[in-house]
Amino acid sequence: MQLKQVKALITGGVSGLGLAVARKFVASGGQVTLIDLNDEAGARVVAELGAAARYLKADVSNEAAVQEAVAAAATGMGGLNVAVNCAGIIGAGRVLGREAPMPLDFFSKVIQVNLVGSFNVIKAAGAAMERNAPNADGERGVIINTASVAAYEGQVGQAAYSASKAGIVGLTLPVAREFTRIGVRVMTIAPGIFWTPMVDGMPEPVQQSLAASIPFPPRLGRPEEYAELAAHIVENGYLNGETIRLDGAVRLQPK
Repeated sequence: MQLKQVKALITGGVSGLGLAVARKFVASGGQVTLIDLNDEAGARVVAELGAAARYLKADVSNEAAVQEAVAAAATGMGGLNVAVNCAGIIGAGRVLGREAPMPLDFFSKVIQVNLVGSFNVIKAAGAAMERNAPNADGERGVIINTASVAAYEGQVGQAAYSASKAGIVGLTLPVAREFTRIGVRVMTIAPGIFWTPMVDGMPEPVQQSLAASIPFPPRLGRPEEYAELAAHIVENGYLNGETIRLDGAVRLQPK
């Protein structure tokens, strides 16, 4: 698929990785609909990106809200052929905290937003893409999920987060295999340590320490690099059913 043909739904699209993807797609001639919960940031991003961008407020863990957002996105853009799952929460906390064990509601919320939310978008977007006319390869759409290197090397305090991201890695291949029937490719990107709004708020020594932990290049990843990989996945029709680490060869330490 050419980027100028993209009609994309991007969750978590008004900041960080999702915003970088939106900028990349729009700059390449595509259209985007951004799903998020921040109305103020949504209005600001739409003003920046222009007529090719739309913003819809929706909670990815809400089944009805996502179905409505997917339908609205397809109507507004004249179709839907790409979905990028970037919405998520960090959910840091020890299983056995200093005051008390982790509340089950805390663990469940991280799973609900990160994993269930991604699945919720996958099924709604896949159902919409099934109606598209196929290209020469029979492709009707592309779905890109966001995992994390924590899916493989979760650190102390990342039990909930790592479990949610490992679940995304685990669902990628079976969903890709199932979606061969409808001609929709399913891929996942597992970023390492990236510049995000959260990192921006950290003290400079902490930022430097994080950058020093990356083997090469010895710096944090840039959201634009995530966007470049997402764009390549859209364009390369032979990528399917795989999780790609984008991490500068980092391997997370226990703490």
